[in-house]
Amino acid sequence: MTDQLELQSTELESLAERLDTAMSDADGLAADARAVFDAAVESLGALHKQGLTTIIRTLRADARGKELLFALVDDPTVRMLFAMHGLIRQPPEALARRVLDRIRPGLQGHGGDVELSHIDGSVAFVRLTGACNGCSMAAVTMRDSVESALTAGVPEITSVEVLPNEPAPAFIPLTSLRAPARGHDSGGSADQTAELTAAGWLRTLPVADVPVGTLRAVTAGAEDLVLVNAGGRLAAYVNACAHLGLPLDDAEVDADAGTLTCPWHGFCYDATTGECTSMPGAQLRSVPLRIVGADAWLRPGG
Repeated sequence: MTDQLELQSTELESLAERLDTAMSDADGLAADARAVFDAAVESLGALHKQGLTTIIRTLRADARGKELLFALVDDPTVRMLFAMHGLIRQPPEALARRVLDRIRPGLQGHGGDVELSHIDGSVAFVRLTGACNGCSMAAVTMRDSVESALTAGVPEITSVEVLPNEPAPAFIPLTSLRAPARGHDSGGSADQTAELTAAGWLRTLPVADVPVGTLRAVTAGAEDLVLVNAGGRLAAYVNACAHLGLPLDDAEVDADAGTLTCPWHGFCYDATTGECTSMPGAQLRSVPLRIVGADAWLRPGG
């Protein structure tokens, strides 16, 4: 199987090189000849795109066909062909992270940093740290830089919202938990509970209900979420696979590998980051998590 993949990769590189060479050679054609060449390439491309579009629409109309389509896109040759004709595009989350990676060195050079939380509609939600987080003129300038980069680099994004940084951990090491003192509420004091509730946090399950190597589906407000315990670390995500948005209730958690695998089509995620290991660019949407007493509190939409 490995030899077959290597052969396929070599053939793909050879075809790509031949195409690049032909396009480069065309630059040397006389104006009339170049016009004929461009017209032929444009017509051939339009014909291919129309045929591929019909194939994609037909496959999408059937459940089994949709599954086959996603399997086809995993093939590098098919993926390149679809991308050449603009029939697939990167998820906005992946594109946004790539944009932020480009401007990150500049932010870090001024003592700041940025993290993408999620994208909702046309709004990107980010968290700013260090010098980026504050009210100084420098901080405002860097926030404006982040917004300008995202709105210019990601067509789907038209505005950026800055989320508060505290508290906002997505992962909690369970080894840091301490058993509540006898006579105390395992969910925290009444004042602490009231403060968390006012800030939009919702109490879900006791941590003990999510043992190592398991996943539990919970509802917080109007959102369906999952709590995952991979290797003694608790994580929270929106209950939707980044592939087709199907629920992760029966996903397989591998505590040793630190992975979460969707039960529908086998998409595998790093339980620490939510990044898809089987399809780079796909990402689970993390949810802020806190442990108070012995309970897990989540902040949906945060």
